Amino acid sequence: MISNGLHGPERRRHPRLEQTIPLKISSGEVDIVTETKNLSCSGALCHILKFIAPMTKLKVHLLLPLKRNHKTVTKHISCEGVVVRSESAAGQDYFNTAIFFSDISPRDIQIIYEFVESMMQPHESSNN
Repeated sequence: MISNGLHGPERRRHPRLEQTIPLKISSGEVDIVTETKNLSCSGALCHILKFIAPMTKLKVHLLLPLKRNHKTVTKHISCEGVVVRSESAAGQDYFNTAIFFSDISPRDIQIIYEFVESMMQPHESSNN
C-alpha cells in the first residue's frame, strides 16, 4: 500500500508508475528523445546520455498510451518542467534525471494521474 504521509514506504505526494513512456525534452538548442523510468502526475525520472544541470527549464512532451473502448490511443501531453536532480548512474553512460512538471494544465495532471492509477490496479481475471 502506498502511504501519503511522511512515515511509511512511499513518501512522495503522488504515486509513481515504474514504466517506460516515450518522452521528448528540449531546452534552447537541445532536443532529447528518451523514455521515462517512472512517472507521476508531478514529474518523471528518465535516463539521459547528457548531463542537464539542476534547475534547467525544459519543454516536456509525453506520449501516453491510453486505453479507450478496448483500443489504445496515444495522448500527447506537453508541459514545462524543471530538472530537480541529475546524477551519473554508476557504471553506466547515462544520467538519472528527475524532472518536476512546473507548468502543466490541471486536465493533463488528471490524465496522467488516471493513467498511473489504472496501470497500478490489478487486472481482474476473466475467469471470475
